[in-house]
Amino acid sequence: MLIIISPAKSLDTETPSVYTNFTLPEMTEKSEKLVKRLKTMSPKQLSALMGISADLGERNFKRFQQWQLPFTTENAKQSIFVFNGDVYHGLQAKTLSAELLELAQTRLRILSGLYGVLRPLDLMQPYRLEMGTKLKYQRAVNLYEFWNPAITKKINEAVAQSGSGVLVNLASSEYFKSIDNKKLKAKVVTPEFRELKNGKYVMVSFFAKRARGLMTRFVLENNITNPSELEAFDVEGYVLNPRLSKPENPIFTREQ
Repeated sequence: MLIIISPAKSLDTETPSVYTNFTLPEMTEKSEKLVKRLKTMSPKQLSALMGISADLGERNFKRFQQWQLPFTTENAKQSIFVFNGDVYHGLQAKTLSAELLELAQTRLRILSGLYGVLRPLDLMQPYRLEMGTKLKYQRAVNLYEFWNPAITKKINEAVAQSGSGVLVNLASSEYFKSIDNKKLKAKVVTPEFRELKNGKYVMVSFFAKRARGLMTRFVLENNITNPSELEAFDVEGYVLNPRLSKPENPIFTREQ
């Protein structure tokens, strides 16, 4: 069983890694093509492209100018320790044992607008480039067209290596769209997380993102290989809601 999650905008490049083992991203040739294109853009152009502030445009201009191969432990860090958003707060990768980190290496993939597909221990340099960004490269009019065939191939390979034929989709819709469903060779299970608000169960982005990280950790800690075992997820007050759920779309709810 393979899990996919989204990256995060918030990054931690300063804190030293708690784990020495690392691997290298598998699609840096394609990443390098994007960076060469991005290096030609000014901070103002980057801000307009990504819809970000002038300060963030300047910060990411510097990141792209400094981006270079090869990646080493001196200029890069394992992806699972760099991303620092809500999903990763739920995952708490820094507290995973070495055994669980190595398990994550085979069972978890991070989709990325710059790197395509990252394994948890792949070194990466900081960036900001969301999958929905309308960056043109040759015939590709956006990142979906640029990445779709390569990402789909890598995910199919990883699913096959996992041995179960199941893909647990804990990524956002923006990132899941980077996979070609028609060519995906897996049964997709997409868990959802909802909060009770005014008598109805609704998805609240902040909590849902954190819950995706919590479930990722739950799968690793319990070495779950069958999607039906996901139904036992009961972390931080969430429980399966049978009335709302479907086999391919288990819905977990909680009352705060």
